Amino acid sequence: MSNPAIVHPSEIASNAERASALSFEPKGLRTFTPTQAVISKSQGVFHWTPENRRLYDFTSGVLVANLGHNPEKWLKKLFKYMNWPTKGFPESSSNGKSDLAYLPALPLTAYNAFTPVESEASKRLVSLLRRSQGGGRLHQVMWAASGSEAIQKALWAAMGRDKTRQMIIATRHGFHGKKGLSGAVSGSENDTERDPRVQFIGFPMKEIHDLDMRNQPFDPQPYRQELDQLKARFGRKLGVLITEPYLGGGGSYHPPKVYLQMLQHFCRENDIVFILDEVQANFGRTSRMFAFEHYELEPDIVVLGKGLGNGVPVAAAAGRKDLFDALDYGDASDTWSANPLSSAAVLATLDIFETTNIFEKVAVVSDIIEQGLIQLKQFPFIGAIRGEERGMVWGVETKSHDGYSANEWANAFVLACYKGVGGDGIHLLGPLSKKVIRVSPPLTITLEEATTAMKLMTDSLKHLHELVSSINRNQPNQSLEFAQPVV
Repeated sequence: MSNPAIVHPSEIASNAERASALSFEPKGLRTFTPTQAVISKSQGVFHWTPENRRLYDFTSGVLVANLGHNPEKWLKKLFKYMNWPTKGFPESSSNGKSDLAYLPALPLTAYNAFTPVESEASKRLVSLLRRSQGGGRLHQVMWAASGSEAIQKALWAAMGRDKTRQMIIATRHGFHGKKGLSGAVSGSENDTERDPRVQFIGFPMKEIHDLDMRNQPFDPQPYRQELDQLKARFGRKLGVLITEPYLGGGGSYHPPKVYLQMLQHFCRENDIVFILDEVQANFGRTSRMFAFEHYELEPDIVVLGKGLGNGVPVAAAAGRKDLFDALDYGDASDTWSANPLSSAAVLATLDIFETTNIFEKVAVVSDIIEQGLIQLKQFPFIGAIRGEERGMVWGVETKSHDGYSANEWANAFVLACYKGVGGDGIHLLGPLSKKVIRVSPPLTITLEEATTAMKLMTDSLKHLHELVSSINRNQPNQSLEFAQPVV
């Protein structure tokens, strides 16, 4: 199947980069986004294209750069922990014995060995978790290179305590990864390649479809009945329950606290391990450092990632020692877990959060962005807004309008924001569930930046709406070209 590169007429250098990359990489490497932005540099809340056009980053690199891009204090901390020089390079110690010069610093890999930076990262992270409300069961940490690997390790540990209790309960439409058990607990029972050990239960969606429904009365009883039915069917074969604090990839659905608390209560009643996957939700997205604090939970295992390393690939499963003790040597090992670079990134991230009041202005800026998103409902192709109250993550759901599908409008939304109006643009990713645009800028976005960006978003969609209406009046039944890659 051919894979033509997306072309934007005014982006000569970017077009060349896209074409070059797609000559050597399969399209399956990334998800579809109608912009396929090329980023030449990033600073704070902004990206720049090779053409030097500035983009507000409203993705944080998929909820990763919570502290913004390349924060100077964070980079200095990273270099310090790695023992990398910050003012030129020292004299080579090779003494002419090699054509290569080497620096005395931590290795980038230390498989099956310990480094002080790793042990410090483990100690600091566990200490922070245990100081947090709801972190009392989190005694140890298992490192991983990605969120899906950390989920896999968490499930292995939970299932390892009792070989007769291998059944897993997962909440429907969640996303936990694409590999092995992490893939098996993603999606729903209708997906292909299902694992018979996994049983799915409902996650609130219709009750929380829009911000207007936030904090409305909620009855968790129908969801409890699903759990009771599984208990009646499988009994003590049920050993693990895994859920997300909110559905991220499933379309940004943010449940009432009582729903998640009900899941945890069921687990406690039946001695079932409760795993909370907050890879997307940790490090400030929900207005608290950890999502379990915001939702008033006490998980047996919590899975962390993305914002944990602020751009350096790292994830972790933290949980009960008795569960992790079920794993023998090698059961959860891999090449990159607990490598020094990832450990240093974690320490740098912890340093910044612990020495800087990151949350001081988040609530105020969150309100500005949320009110701006609500104003987007003036456009007939916007159906609903969902998000974390006073947090920093939302979903904007499009709907069919004027003969075009919700998916076409969602892609047009992304492309219109990228193009912007009069210079700057906004970087967004392709839609979740085909029609939900995730909005997740860095926590460090300022009040001024947020205000300006929301006006830019509104102006971009106004321009899109007017342009499409004009085209429909003059050329009815035309395809929505803004939703398609220009080739």
